[in-house]
Amino acid sequence: MPLQRRLPKFGFSSRKSLVREDVRVVVLERFADVAVTVPSLQAAGVVGKNVKYVKLFGEGRLSRAYTVCGISATKGARAAVEASGGRIED
Repeated sequence: MPLQRRLPKFGFSSRKSLVREDVRVVVLERFADVAVTVPSLQAAGVVGKNVKYVKLFGEGRLSRAYTVCGISATKGARAAVEASGGRIED
C-alpha cells in the first residue's frame, strides 16, 4: 500500500478560531451591568481569556436595554438588542 494511504489524514484548522467566539443574545441576560464588552464577557466566564473577537448571534427578547461595545452582531442580534431599547457601538 502506498505511503500516502498509510499515513493519517490531517485537516485544516484555522488559527482565527482560537481568538474568536460566538455568543448568543440570551447570554446578555446574565449581566447586571448595562454595558457589555469583551473584557466583561471574559470576567463573567462566558468566553475564554485568549478571545479577542466576539460576535453576537441569534434572536430573542431581552428584558433590559444593553449597550454592547466593541462586539459585532448579526442582523437578528442587532434587532433584538435595539428592540429592547439598547444599542450596539462598533
